[in-house]
Amino acid sequence: MASSSSVSACFIVSLVVISSCLLIVSEAKTSAAAPIVNGLSWTFYKKSCPKAESIIRTQLKKVFKKDIGQAAGLLRLHFHDCFVQGCDGSVLLDGSASGPSEQEAIPNLTLRKEAFEIIDDLRERVHKACGRVVSCSDIVAIAARDSVALSGGPDYELPLGRRDGLTFATAQATIDNLVPPDANTTFILNRLATKNLDKTDAVALSGGHTIGISHCSSFTDRLYPTQDPTMDKTFANNLKKTCPASDTPNTVFQDIRTPNVFDNKYYVDLMNRQGLFTSDQDLYTDKRTRDIVKSFAVDEKLFFDQFALSMIKMGQMSVLTGTLGEVRANCSIRNPDNKSYLASVVDDEVTDEGWSAEF
Repeated sequence: MASSSSVSACFIVSLVVISSCLLIVSEAKTSAAAPIVNGLSWTFYKKSCPKAESIIRTQLKKVFKKDIGQAAGLLRLHFHDCFVQGCDGSVLLDGSASGPSEQEAIPNLTLRKEAFEIIDDLRERVHKACGRVVSCSDIVAIAARDSVALSGGPDYELPLGRRDGLTFATAQATIDNLVPPDANTTFILNRLATKNLDKTDAVALSGGHTIGISHCSSFTDRLYPTQDPTMDKTFANNLKKTCPASDTPNTVFQDIRTPNVFDNKYYVDLMNRQGLFTSDQDLYTDKRTRDIVKSFAVDEKLFFDQFALSMIKMGQMSVLTGTLGEVRANCSIRNPDNKSYLASVVDDEVTDEGWSAEF
């Protein structure tokens, strides 16, 4: 068990924490006032598909009633799409003769197959109602937002109008853009800075780990051969019961307190040295982000507000709008009638050998 001093620390709001809260609130107001990407709109489908979001939410309520665990899978899918090549639905694309898809890259092998199936089903329902109007990348963004809201987290408006990309990234590009579980805070901040995301965004977006599961292989380096000193001993011993030193397909919850509820308990975990990944726990260990973790741990509304803002910010990374990209008829393949698609197939065949050198 965590020490009484560490538990009580979760409920003590120091002057430092208060100052941090004020700082974050100030940054949040600035983010809220920032313009959205040209081509996106808060009312993008008002005329072309006014029921798009309600169709998606109605279906997801049914999905989550059967298995709330799928909410985490859909949220993670949005993260992995946006961080690699922007929020263009590229993670949904199957591989081609010219190369493997993003789905086959090591970081994406644990993306839930059900998440892809759910997105495909939602696309079919929306297109049946409105025709081929709503992009797969917008459906992924809406599904991620609804996954948060329907599991207890903040509900927020989304700027829509993304179009689907015509290409997927290589396996190396996927690795080079995602944050691995063994990353420290310096690595995280540097990588997110390339996406125009700051340290407050980094801590807030990491809060997505308040729901979902993880495979043992993602953190057993913190247990064996020597236990990570930043990990609570009781917590570590409990993990070892599920995750032996040998390879195992076993999984554990990412938040031991409320694993299926989107709340701020993830940050309470970190304050009690019960973060699962190095990339989680180091946010509390590192002085640059510790006070932000504390502020979210003691003020759930503050976390919710910032998470929504950071998600909107992340969801606009390198989006395609207007005449760029396409609206896919099938989320897993490019439209065969798209002239850009035909050109890219030829280009892929010619330049395939240079991919590894480029990335």
